[in-house]
Amino acid sequence: MSTAPSLPRRHLLAGAADEFVLTTVLLFLAVTIVRWSRDPGSLVYIADLNAALAVIGGLSGAILTGLILTPPGRRGGGHMNPAVTVALWLMGAFPGRGVLPYVLAQLAGSAAGTGLARLAWGPAVDLPSVAYAAIRPALSWQPVAVFLGETASMAVLILLVGFLMVRSRYARLVPYAIGASVGLVIALLGPRSGGSINPARQFGPAALSGQTLDLWIYLVAPILGAALGAWAHNLLTRRFHGHRPRGQRTPAAEARLAVLLGDPPQALDPTRALTTCPAGAGLPTRPSQRQE
Repeated sequence: MSTAPSLPRRHLLAGAADEFVLTTVLLFLAVTIVRWSRDPGSLVYIADLNAALAVIGGLSGAILTGLILTPPGRRGGGHMNPAVTVALWLMGAFPGRGVLPYVLAQLAGSAAGTGLARLAWGPAVDLPSVAYAAIRPALSWQPVAVFLGETASMAVLILLVGFLMVRSRYARLVPYAIGASVGLVIALLGPRSGGSINPARQFGPAALSGQTLDLWIYLVAPILGAALGAWAHNLLTRRFHGHRPRGQRTPAAEARLAVLLGDPPQALDPTRALTTCPAGAGLPTRPSQRQE
């Protein structure tokens, strides 16, 4: 049994609204980058797919880090990824009743951002080489390989986030580590599995382009990977910090709360709790246990 903070409904809904806005911006920019880099009529067209995905990965990682560090990102958490939300819940760093509002907001933002990009850039978004920026695996990659690639990539990312979050000297590097990791996945796995590791990244583009054949993989695999990564993180935390009485936070949990609040771990008031996430601090309230 792990503990998680409890927040008033209005705070969770405000956080979900921030997630909708951030995911809308993320997908609008994602489609925009693909539109300009993969449209043969564009002045910045990149013909080679590997080179294009390297550029797209670098820009996407920088954008993701920037959005996490914005005021809405710090206020609502800056997840922009249903798999991250699920992982943080399983790690005891996010309230269970906030998962559904956040995930729905992220998926709605995905569709909204993709639709706005279509309105902004017109028929160029429909081109086969752009295809609403929908992610497609290489023909040589079978669905099982794509599923395993997406699952493993997300599990490693969650393990990295968990490792940094519980170490105060490194915790503020989390937004940069997330951006760099996502950029690397896009550059390396983009030409192979598609390199999504985010259900929201694929949901809107696939739905609007009609390329839904492999959509289930990009929705399910990252969440499974996030669950596996969170399980491994919790296992390692128990291994190195031992078991605690029910309702008492582990040193790792204390560190997560402290460093994301910007406080040194030893100065954290044990009566304070918040919705924590890789992005930054959330909204403080009274602590409560997560009921399973």
